[in-house]
Amino acid sequence: MFPTAATAERGQAGESARRNQVFWFCAAVVWLMPLMVVDLTTYLVLSVAGLAMGMLLFLTASGLTVIFGLMDVLNLAHGAFFAWGAYAGFSVLGLLDGRGLVENAGMGQSVLDVLLALLAALAMGGLLGWVLERLIVRRVYGDHLKQILITMGASMVLAELIRVVWGPNQEAIPVPMTFQGSYDVLDVVVNKFRVVAIVAGCAVYAGIMAVMMKTKLGIIIRAGVENREVVQTLGYNINRIFTGVFMAGAALAAMGGSMWGMFREQITPAMGDENLIFALIVVIIGGMGSVTGSFLGACMVGLAFNYVAFLMPKLALGVNILIMAVILLIRPFGLLGREL
Repeated sequence: MFPTAATAERGQAGESARRNQVFWFCAAVVWLMPLMVVDLTTYLVLSVAGLAMGMLLFLTASGLTVIFGLMDVLNLAHGAFFAWGAYAGFSVLGLLDGRGLVENAGMGQSVLDVLLALLAALAMGGLLGWVLERLIVRRVYGDHLKQILITMGASMVLAELIRVVWGPNQEAIPVPMTFQGSYDVLDVVVNKFRVVAIVAGCAVYAGIMAVMMKTKLGIIIRAGVENREVVQTLGYNINRIFTGVFMAGAALAAMGGSMWGMFREQITPAMGDENLIFALIVVIIGGMGSVTGSFLGACMVGLAFNYVAFLMPKLALGVNILIMAVILLIRPFGLLGREL
C-alpha cells in the first residue's frame, strides 16, 4: 500500500519533534557544560554577562529580522544604522557631560541621560531608515541580489560619513554615574549596566510582540506581507506602512548601537560592520523573520561567546559559527524560521 498524505504529514511531524528534542538536549548540555570546568560563582558571572551581551545583540538583530520578515528586504546597511545610533548617543552624552550631568549624576539624572541618548539614537536611526528606504530600497523590492549590493554600498558611504563628521579615531563614551560599577550579590559580581541591557532587551522584545500580535497595525503589517494587493484594496497605503517598518527596524539597530557603546564605553566608525556579523549569526540561528527566534538566538550567541571567551578566547567567534552550522543541519530554516 502507498502511504497516504495524512501518514506522510504524521511522519514529518514526528521527525520535526525528534529534531526539536535533539536540539534542546544539545542546547541544555552546552549551557551546563561550563560547570564542569569553572566554579558556580564564575559560571553565574559569565551567564549574566552572556545574557547582557545577548540582549544587546537582540536589539540589533530584531531590527534586521523585522525588516526581512515583514518586507523581504536583505539590508546590509543595518550595521551603519547601529554605528550612527552609537555616535548619536555619544554626542548627547558628551553634551550632557560638558554640563556635569553625567559623571556626577544621581539616579534620576542617570536614567534621564540614558533615555535622552536612546531617544537621539532612535531618531537618528529612524531618519536614516526613512531616507534609505525612500531613495534606494524602494527601487529594489523583490530583488535580493540588488538589495544586497545597494545596501552594502550605502553602508560604506554611511561609515565614511561618520569619519567625516566625528573623525576616524576611537572615542570614549561617558556612562552615567549610577550605572558605573557593579553589584555584589552573594559573591556574584554583576556589572550595573549589564542589568540595564537585560531589562532593555526584554522590554523591546515584549513591545515588538505586543505590537505585532495585539494591535491593528500589527495585523495590517502581517497581512501586507502575505498579500499586498488585498491590503491596498481595503484602503491602506502599504508603501507608507512598509516605510514605517523599515524606519522602526533602523531605529532598533541605532538603539542597539547606543546601548552597545555605553556597554563597551567606547565607539569606533567600524563598530557597525563588526556587530553586523553577530546580528546575522543571530538571525540565521533564530530563523529569518522570527522575532522570538532572534531573541533565543541572541541569548545562545551571547552565552556561548562569554563561556568560550573565558575558557578559550581564540575560539569565541568560531564557536558561534559552529552553533549556527549545527542548528542549520538540524533545522535548515533556523529555530523558528519559516520555510522559504
